[in-house]
Amino acid sequence: MELLPMTFASGWASGINAYATVLVLGLMGRFAHEPSVPAAFQRTDVLIVMAVLAVLELVADKIPYLDSAWDTVSTIIRPVAGAVIGALIAGQSGSLLTLSLAAVGGVSALLSHLTKAGLRLAINTSPEPVTNVAASAAGDVSVVGVAALAASFPVVAAIIAGVLLVATAIVFWFAFSRVRRGWRAIRRWLRPGPRPS
Repeated sequence: MELLPMTFASGWASGINAYATVLVLGLMGRFAHEPSVPAAFQRTDVLIVMAVLAVLELVADKIPYLDSAWDTVSTIIRPVAGAVIGALIAGQSGSLLTLSLAAVGGVSALLSHLTKAGLRLAINTSPEPVTNVAASAAGDVSVVGVAALAASFPVVAAIIAGVLLVATAIVFWFAFSRVRRGWRAIRRWLRPGPRPS
């Protein structure tokens, strides 16, 4: 049961930015010597690849419409990453625990991803770029904070992740009409051919 809060918090962070989550967990395991972090995350090659991908996502997430296109592609990547993180946290504890933690990680990643992607669609309907960059930066800070806490203080991290998940779901509910408008706008943006000026 002590692995459950870490898995939930890591899964939530993975739904926002899977690469940064693995990078932060790996750094915490390697340099802070946190025993709960899987050894696979601490390998040098994994840290380098995750750092490059995290920087790419950091940049893409700041650009209106490109962020939503990136989120669309990540709809498969982030929940799968959350499930893999959960399975690796379970380690050699047995198949039932591995399946359970993989499910917790995958579901929490999917829920946080869907609320994040929906809210970013709503924000993209705003004509100014400041809101988009601010929302992206808030997500970056949240991922780094929750992932770092997940390795050291998993219960605290899980509580924060749960509060953030509920809060964003409530905002998503109230912004649903703007989310639909944002979805229509991203479909127009992705459509080939000349774009209206």
